[in-house]
Amino acid sequence: MRRYEARALGRGSGSPGRASWLRLALLGAIAIGLALAACQHQPSAAPGGLYAPCDVDSQLPLRGYEVVATLPHDPAAYTQGLLLHEGVLYESTGLYGRSSLRRLERASGRELARVELPARLFGEGLALVQDRLYQLSWREGEVRFYSLEDLRLLTTLRIAGEGWGLEYDGHSLIQTDGSAELIFRHPDDLAELRRLPVRANGQPVAGLNELELVDGWLLANVYPTDCVAVIDPGSGLVAAWLDLHPLAAALRRRAPGAEVSNGIAYDAASGHLLVTGKRWPQIYEIRLSGWPPAAPDRP
Repeated sequence: MRRYEARALGRGSGSPGRASWLRLALLGAIAIGLALAACQHQPSAAPGGLYAPCDVDSQLPLRGYEVVATLPHDPAAYTQGLLLHEGVLYESTGLYGRSSLRRLERASGRELARVELPARLFGEGLALVQDRLYQLSWREGEVRFYSLEDLRLLTTLRIAGEGWGLEYDGHSLIQTDGSAELIFRHPDDLAELRRLPVRANGQPVAGLNELELVDGWLLANVYPTDCVAVIDPGSGLVAAWLDLHPLAAALRRRAPGAEVSNGIAYDAASGHLLVTGKRWPQIYEIRLSGWPPAAPDRP
């Protein structure tokens, strides 16, 4: 089993080059920045850069983990939402003209059922509320309600703003829109109830994306990094971080088409997490060390 230990955070340093090389590097960085800005689903602000590890204050703990199983996953799936219910995986995928809702066999990754979204929609976060699945769309403001039993579309409702991640805490839907806020909504009509800023050491954590509740803690992928924030959903304070970058970087070396990590599902029976990413050919089952973290308002 591969183990990823908690570690101190820091940056390396490089040697300066000649002025001409610096100018070329600057031009290259500008070009890359413009290209990324044109990509779909780019947030206005997020900590770190594309595929970055957790670049955060070391006052907050960084949780270690170990990989206990590797499961197959469709490398064409642009994962936007992932959940586990009664041993079966449900996945929301994105991209215009390719978005879908899928039911998957956990062990094999075999597709058991699929619903294609209209080409005008970019699929996003996914949540289960009793016997209904709720699926967000990115910029279209459409939320789709499905029957859990047969993935039949029941109805659609609209919300203002962008849809990114979605979770249900037993009372309210919790939504992200790429900002540093959690949006709480009524599950019946999606009416906005309140907003909660998310902060780490007093600083806002922008780029909040896919969500998963784990033992009362809210885990959030932070786009466009490989970092996961462990959030107290009562206060909005980050209590710890989970750095998926070592796992994700190794996978991207083997599978160049793989993109940023996104997608967290919790297996309450084992206490393990299932994590994956956009166009990842695998889902990793990981066991956390030092879990649960201490509450953010006490040592």
